[in-house]
Amino acid sequence: MAAEIHSRPQTARPILLNKIEGHSDTVNKAVLIPKEDGVITVSEDRTIRVWLKRDSGQYWPSIYHTVSSPCSCMSYHHDSRRIFIGQDNGAVVEFLISEDFNKMNHVKTYPAHQNRVSDMVFSLESEWVVSTGHDKSVSWMCTQSGSMLGRHYFTAWASCLQYDHETQHAFVGDYSGQITLLKLERQTYSTITTLKGHEGSIGTLWWDPVQRLLFSGASDHSVIMWDIGGRKGRTLLLQGHHERVQALRYLQLTRQLLSCSADGGIAVWNMDAQREEAPQWLDSDSCQKCEQPFFWNIKQMWDTKTLGLRQHHCRKCGQAVCGKCSSKRSTYPIMGFEFPVRVCDACFDTIKEEDRTALATFHEGKHNIAHMDMDPSRGLMVTCGSDRIVKVNNIQKFGKILLT
Repeated sequence: MAAEIHSRPQTARPILLNKIEGHSDTVNKAVLIPKEDGVITVSEDRTIRVWLKRDSGQYWPSIYHTVSSPCSCMSYHHDSRRIFIGQDNGAVVEFLISEDFNKMNHVKTYPAHQNRVSDMVFSLESEWVVSTGHDKSVSWMCTQSGSMLGRHYFTAWASCLQYDHETQHAFVGDYSGQITLLKLERQTYSTITTLKGHEGSIGTLWWDPVQRLLFSGASDHSVIMWDIGGRKGRTLLLQGHHERVQALRYLQLTRQLLSCSADGGIAVWNMDAQREEAPQWLDSDSCQKCEQPFFWNIKQMWDTKTLGLRQHHCRKCGQAVCGKCSSKRSTYPIMGFEFPVRVCDACFDTIKEEDRTALATFHEGKHNIAHMDMDPSRGLMVTCGSDRIVKVNNIQKFGKILLT
């Protein structure tokens, strides 16, 4: 069922400790059990499994429970041992796990959505379970009565969710690339704002309630940090992945952000460094450097008897430029560009060698990563994905992360 991988001397990369196998379909979520050598997984194969580490060093399922519909997501609350499972049929099912993690009892089934549940959060403080679904809605239900408290519809599939337990604010990402901030109340709600910045569907969100920072990852391969607490609309763009970003985790102690993508890429971003906002792209009918017309500028093309050029943008200044005036490429980590991007010739000349110093490290998870969970106190990370494999990694000296 599970193969043990002997640990090797620690290096600045994730060290594979265990590989858990046995699922017959995509593992949609895996979480580490706090203070236990255990992992909980949910899968498209309709199973909920609790894996405990035996004396042999291998993980074996102490609970193997099958439900009626594929399991799409999960929210586990360790102190109460309550676990909520989102399903492909739109239902949310609550179970109570025994103290020895050998038995799981059904508590309630909530008719949360009309289609697949994409994400959920259980709040013990308010006794709510908040969930998003492919029926284009976010719903919040009372876990004491089992009744629906409210629902809000979007124009696209709601894909991911974060919830601030203190303020009852919900952040919902959707397939249109927008993030909606809602204030949830019993029987009512209000829309606070809509965050727009991604050019692809939102794949994952992470909310840090202490510094009041929201992080989002999307299918446009980018990560954006939204400074919600600053109330000035400050955003930081982080580009270093080559595939859809599907998992995020911010570490307050070291002020680092971990992001994982569908191709197995793992990035560790130094968020303690001085960073600058990437500029907004400017609109122009002609190159803002040589003034040659772009191909839609018919009048200037006719007046100057020249062919129109294709428009590009300098990532450093945001100006609209032609290919000839932006022939060079450079990294510029201070603005989040960790791989070479297009810059105009004038900006290229201003970039010093120290400006190209990387502010992130990149590593290979060596499998598709659909979800990631961490236990910083033990320096552990678990990843899972469509290859049906769950990996438990040691990250105590992963990049610059030194966890105690």
